This record gives sequence, C-alpha cells and structure tokens, in this order.
Amino acid sequence: MRSGEIKMSWIREGQSSFTPDYYLNIGKKTISNLLDKGVAWKRLDSLSDKLYQGGIFKRNYNEAGNKSYPYVTATDMVKTQPLKTAKYLSKKFTPWIDEMTLKNHQILVSCAGTVGNTVLVNSSFAGCIGSQEIIRIETSKVPLGYLFAYLSSPIIYEYIQSMIYGAVVPRISAEELGSLPILLPSDKVQEEIHTLTIQSSDLRAEANRILSEVQSLLFKKANLPVLNNSDYESFGNQSSSRETSTFTRNINQISPLSINAFNYSKRIEKLEVIVKKNNCLSLSNCLDDSQFFSSGSFKRLELNSPKSIKLINQSDIFNIRKKGKMLARMFVRGDKLVEYGEVILAGVGTLGEGETFCRAIFANEELEGQLISGEFIRMKTKANVLSGYLYAWLSSDYGFRLIRKTHTGTKLCRPIQELLKNIPVPILDKESMIEIDEQVKKAHTMLFDALNFENQAIDLIEKEIESWQES
Repeated sequence: MRSGEIKMSWIREGQSSFTPDYYLNIGKKTISNLLDKGVAWKRLDSLSDKLYQGGIFKRNYNEAGNKSYPYVTATDMVKTQPLKTAKYLSKKFTPWIDEMTLKNHQILVSCAGTVGNTVLVNSSFAGCIGSQEIIRIETSKVPLGYLFAYLSSPIIYEYIQSMIYGAVVPRISAEELGSLPILLPSDKVQEEIHTLTIQSSDLRAEANRILSEVQSLLFKKANLPVLNNSDYESFGNQSSSRETSTFTRNINQISPLSINAFNYSKRIEKLEVIVKKNNCLSLSNCLDDSQFFSSGSFKRLELNSPKSIKLINQSDIFNIRKKGKMLARMFVRGDKLVEYGEVILAGVGTLGEGETFCRAIFANEELEGQLISGEFIRMKTKANVLSGYLYAWLSSDYGFRLIRKTHTGTKLCRPIQELLKNIPVPILDKESMIEIDEQVKKAHTMLFDALNFENQAIDLIEKEIESWQES
C-alpha cells in the first residue's frame, strides 16, 4: 500500500484523473514540485511541429521484396537493428503512406503495451512504415537531441507511466502526451545534450551501414547469391505464387537425431551445396575445445542494490537498452560472465520470421563481463577463425537459415547441437577474413560508443533535475 500527500493544485492539473497512481507517481511528483518552484517549462505539444500517432488500418502482410514496405513496430524500434525482425506490408494495400512513414530524426514513443520507450529515428530505418502504436514527434522549436534525451530520462519515463489508461492493454494518446511538461535549462546545456544525442544517432546508423556492407562483402568473396524467399523454408507471410515445399527422402537418409521434415529440407540442402563450393570448415571445427556452452542454471535472487548484477535474457539482448533483471551476485560464478568476442545464439524461441530465435549476437564491450541467461548458446573461436568473421557468417541470411534448419520442438524450439556442429562455414583468404573481422568489431564498438553518448546526454538531464531540486 502506498500513501502520500498532494497539493490541491495538482488535482486541477490532473483534470479528469482521480487515480492515486497519477498523483503518487515519483516522476509526476518530482516534476510537479519543480514547476511549483518556478523552473522554466513548456508543454510538449507547444514545442512540437508535429505530434501524432498515425492512423489505424488493416495490415496486409507480404513477403520481403519490391512489392512491400518494411514495417517497424514498437517492439522492433528499440532494437539495435530494427529491420532484422521487421515484417513487411503490401505496398498496394497500405494506406496513408506519408503519414505512416518514419522520417529521419523523428522522436518515437511507444504508446500501447509497453508505454514510454523512446527512439530517435536514424538513417538505417528511416523510410519504413511505422506502427500506429508509435507516437511521432517532430520539432524545430527546441534542440531535437535535448528533447529526445529528456523524454528518455528515467524520471520522465516514470511521469509518462502516470498518464496511462486502459485496464487490459495500457495506452497513452498523443493528446495526453502533448500535455507533458518539458523543463528547459539554459540554451548552452540544451545544445550540449543535443550534440551528444545526435552523435549517438549517427554512430548507430553508421554501425548498421558497416554491418550491412560486411555481409555484402562476405557474399561477394564467397560467390554467394542474395537469397530470395523461394530459397528456404519460411514461417512468415508468403505470396500465393510461392510453391509449397514438398520432397521425399530415403529411409537411409533419416538420422536417429530427428524425424522433423524441416531438418531434411531440400531447399536448405541446395544452399549448403552452394556454400560448400568454397573451402569450408564445419562450425565445430571453428570453435575451441569448449565448443557450445551456456551460462548454466543457478539460483536467482532478485536484489535491487548497487552490488547486484544484471541478468540479460533474450527479450533484452537485441535491444539498444538492455534492462534485464538485477540479481544478487552471491550465486553467480565469475566464469559464467561473457567475454569479449564470444559469438552467441538465441537458443530458444518460435519460428516466426520476426522472432529472434537462432539470431546471432557479437559480444562487444557492452556485453563483456555481463551475465546472460542459460538459454543462449555461446561459442569461442579458434585462432584461425576470427570471431568477428564467424559472427558475420552466422548473422547473414545463409547462416540464419542453416541454423534454423537444426531446430527441434513445436512451440518452444531449440537447435539440435549435434546438427548445429555440421553447419558449413566458408573460409576465405586470410586478408578478406581479417577485413571482415575488423569491420564487425569496429561496428560493434561504434554501437557501444553510441550507447555511451546517449547515456551521457541522459545523465546531464538527470543532473539538471537534481540541481533544480537542490536550489
């Protein structure tokens, strides 16, 4: 039970809201106290050129290609690479294209389900169609980067939670968000925060560009054609022209490991034949003696303390901000923590095209020393196969499809590790592999730097709020 005292003026400010959470929310109380102190502020809608949600429309999904738009949801937008898991909408049947298209340097705020997550659109996913469950903000009346960092700060995130309505699906409207007070420090501070935010956004866009170019380079060096939807088994939306995948196998070809037809796909077998035209090693021969390993199981005691350690799971690890759960360190061994350069696979999930199951992660400076859940498959490479290169291969369309071929299970699937060991990895000339490795590591360092710049900007917001509270 929570209780507290509020001022009558806050009731008038709340207008139609009489819920205790609205007034006892820590963000709401903090900002309301600062407004009473006379800190300069303006409403969000008065600082916005545009503040809107986008219309509701029937979504006609399609397979990727020239006849479809990438469709970014509130779940996709917070990921480091939003397009990796994006679905695709039919160009023919999607209305209000201009209104729904995400524009570079728009501020996005999730407004249904998980409310209050913020993202600044960068060039890596500008031009995509955005979900109607995302509020878009455009401004030229205040430094863009300052406004984004302000909305991203923990205290404002808490304030936004006080505006939520809806019992089953929490929501917030663009009109309600427009009433949010935006505290205004000096122009110098605003510009400093803006600069850090834009640096962060630009680094993130450049990192994604490099990762995309790295895979193109790998395909070129290995003489691999770009895949289309007819080249593999797909659990996503498909066109009516796509042929049904049927095939026969001799009983002698069936392994005791599995009778799942997906594991014997002739489409994927054709991909393996193409890959094996190169000099190849099996995945197991690329790894050190530990082969596949995980963090294992351990007692989890949730503890909110400066001495806690964060546990990162699959729902967090692909996101820009990995919130995780805070656990007591007493049950966690040091050898369970992630080391720089590990290649990690999301080891459990479903087979939808937009799911993260079987997607690869490179352990950069952000993940180094972190604790990840036991569902991840972790790998360390031998000296002759560089970790950045292996990540580039396993995160490519070819690598992803080959990993998915090894799955077992119905609802929650997992790779069969004995099959996973045999995935072919093309071995290029030494110079090309070094170049790809260096570019992958450079891009992931840029992603780490981008997060640090963004954190610095948000920290400056928090310091300004603290200074106003103390004055």
